[in-house]
Parts: sequence; structure tokens; C-alpha cells
Amino acid sequence: MMIAQLPTKLYRAEQVRHGEKAVAKILHIDMYELMERAGQAVFITLKKCFPAARSITVCCGGGNNGGDGYIVARLALQAGLDVQLLQLDVAKALTGDAARARNAWLAAGGKVEALSGTASFTSADIIIDALLGTGLSGAVRTNIARYISMMNQASKPIIAVDVPSGLCADTGAMLGIAINATLTVTFIGIKQGLCTGQAGHHCGELLYADLEVESTFSTVIKPTVFRVEHNYVKQCLPVRHRSAHKGSYGRVLCVGGDLGMAGAIRLAAEACARTGAGLSAVITQPDNILSIVTARPEIMVQGWSDKAHKSISRVEWADVVVLGPGLGTSNWSKALFNIVRSTEKKTVFDADGLNLLAQSPDYKKNRIITPHPGEAARLLNMAINEIERDRFAAVRKLQQKYGGVAVLKGAGTLIFDGQQLWVCTAGNPGMATGGMGDVLSGIIGALLGQGLSLADAACVGVWIHSKSADLCAQKGERGMLASDLFPYIRQLINPR
Repeated sequence: MMIAQLPTKLYRAEQVRHGEKAVAKILHIDMYELMERAGQAVFITLKKCFPAARSITVCCGGGNNGGDGYIVARLALQAGLDVQLLQLDVAKALTGDAARARNAWLAAGGKVEALSGTASFTSADIIIDALLGTGLSGAVRTNIARYISMMNQASKPIIAVDVPSGLCADTGAMLGIAINATLTVTFIGIKQGLCTGQAGHHCGELLYADLEVESTFSTVIKPTVFRVEHNYVKQCLPVRHRSAHKGSYGRVLCVGGDLGMAGAIRLAAEACARTGAGLSAVITQPDNILSIVTARPEIMVQGWSDKAHKSISRVEWADVVVLGPGLGTSNWSKALFNIVRSTEKKTVFDADGLNLLAQSPDYKKNRIITPHPGEAARLLNMAINEIERDRFAAVRKLQQKYGGVAVLKGAGTLIFDGQQLWVCTAGNPGMATGGMGDVLSGIIGALLGQGLSLADAACVGVWIHSKSADLCAQKGERGMLASDLFPYIRQLINPR
């Protein structure tokens, strides 16, 4: 049973449950055989990733996830490992395939112990989490929460079976408490909640086992989300024509940089230029001109105070307008906001452009908005924890209210164009620093200027931004600056 490369298609947990039954019927496979394959995949992962492990503790719940755990335990026992199996509630209550897996464990000489408050995890080299699986919808029960806490506090590597217990497989939200897995091995179809929100923290490294049925499964079940990956990006960035000139790749205007915030608009404009825009220009406070031109002379900079006709002329010149980096919310800011919002050009709204938009919402088909959860909460008049509780629902609401394409930033950034939903699983905590969002808005603006559709520009921009940060993080996550991404952006915008 091989561990496969992560596919691009993602599903809701219910889809996978229904789909595995349909696939088993089509391929004339017993459901217990799929359970055996799942257990084998986890055991193979255990041996490959932790070859020195000599003892494991397997924690089993009452459903099929627990059945998977029994199979892992049996295989480990047969391989000569010291195995402790702890069963939640009563092992005799198991039914169906889970009961069959329990009986096979007992027949192999295994023993079942009750999972209780006196359980100890300190003697095991590895803990296998097979407690709750994908069926959890409400908050974790108090007694189970206690066991999850004990497992987390044991400071042992944990392999989660299919889904870390306590993590919602559909939203990526933690349901009160969740296992902090070192590895998660998921089966047949990747559950969409494993790729956004709290999932990155609780899943650890996400591994995928198709159980030799993925090709059939993908023809039976329609995915809900697609993962943005290198091939998608490469298809959107064709080789440049040899007779191209600067007018071929877009004129992008970046608007922002109120007093004291020149850095934000400079980052956006330089990101725009580094991503390949033909011409990059800035409208900002007059006091910012010298610092921006001195640092990056390739950027055209225009100061604006009360000469609206000049700004309107520059907006008319542009193919794309990026509004928001360092914009502020002053009267100066609001005047520029109103000029840009009236254009029918392709626009990217970020930062204070979004905060001003939240004060006077409108719907535009030709716009990309790029809020982080705090900005999304203001745009939707919700609390941040409501946004994070179901990021998929939140990004849909953003698009439905504001039009165009919505990009909900964060761990597992989501992109929705009104029809298709994408997630980007690249990126790292080093990106949690000032200026990163400004760089993203400039990247997306440049891609729009080069002729990409709103959806493609958003997806490709998010991937290049996040992947650049991953390459940069090879030197360490802490201390990463937004401007550190520029060399990697140039590398990734020229795919091989």
C-alpha cells in the first residue's frame, strides 16, 4: 500500500463516506478490505517515518476510525512491536467492520484495555490516534477532551488516522480541542478541512493513501475544492513572445501610502514590477515620492493632495488598479478610494481599501478583494471567530456580497469566484509579519496586467506569494521580511 502524492481535488467528509461505498460496489471490494488497506497505509507510514520505534499505543474510538486503529495495532504486533491498545468506551459495543477488526486483533493475541483517566502514554514511542474520525460535528465530549489533552501532553509523536480527533473535516476548525498530530494519513479523498484554518497546526504533515481506488472515486464524486499547485500556475504563465514590449504586459497603478505608510505602497509596487508588469506606477502622498523613487527608480510615482484631475488621468492610463496598501482612512484616503471605486478597470482591493469598502459596500464583477480574517469580519459584520469557524462559508459570503473574486487569507488561503473554490496549502508562519499582504496585492495586480483572468490571477498570485515564502523560509521562518520574497517571486514567475 503506497502513500501517494497529494491530489488537487478535495471533498467534504460525507462525500468520501458515500463515495467509498459506491467505489467498493463498483470494484466489487468488501468494505472491510478498504479498512485493511487504510490500516496498512498507516502502518507503512509508521515504519517509514519512525523506523526506530519499538512500542506504540493505539487509541481506538467506537466507529470505523477505531477499526482502522485495530488493524494498525494487529500489523504492528505481528511485526514484533510492543503494542498497547486503549479502547474508548466498551470494546464489546463495536459493530460491523470495526468489530471484525477488533476480533482479528484479539485472534492475533492482542489485548484491549479501557481508555481512562489513569491511562499512561509515557512508555510508547508513538501514539496512534484513531478516536473520532470524520463523523464529529459538535464539540468534543468532556471525557474525550480529557484523553486528547493527555495524548497531546505526552510529548510523543502522534499519527492521526484520517483526521486528527477534534478537528472538523469539513471546515478545519477545532471543535473545542484537537489532537496535535505529527503526521496525518488520510484516505481515498482528501477532506477539505485538512487544508485550511487550524488544520495546519493539528494535522502536522499531511499524507495521502488512495487505497487503490482514487481513480474510480474521482469519477464518481465531484470535488468541492481544488488545491492550487505548480502545474496550474505553469499553465497560466506561458513563455513570453519574443517581440513583446512593455506595453504588452500591463500598466498597473498602485494607490495608497498615506503619511507614515510609504513602505506599504512601495512594497506593493515593487512586487508588481518583480512579477512582470510592463509598467508600474504609484499615487501616494507627495512626501513619499523621494523615498520610493530613490529605492526603486523603475516605479513611476505621483504625489496627490487635492488635484483630483491628475489622479483621474492616471487611473484612466492604467489597465489595473491596486488600492489599499498604506491607504489609511483619512479624508485624503477616502477621496482616492472614491476615485478608484468609480472605475470599471480591473481592481485589487486590500488593507484600508477593504476597511473603507466595509463602510460603504458595493458589488463589482471586475474586482478582487484580499482580506485577512479581521478585514473579512468587518466586511461581513461578523466576529473573527465566526469567520474562522467556517472559512469556506465565509469566503462564499464575501464573494456573494462584493462580487468578483474573494481571497480569504490565512493558513490555507481560500479563493472563490462565485462558482469554483480553490485552496492554497503553501506558506508558513514566517509570513506573519508586516507588509506581506501588500506584496500579495502587487503580485495579483501584475498578473491581471499580464492578461490573466480574475480567478487565475488570484490563484496564481496566492501560490507564488506563499511558495516564495516557503523558499525564503529555508533560511528560517523567524525574521522573514516581506521584501525578502522578491528574489523568489522572480524565480517562480518564470516557471520551468
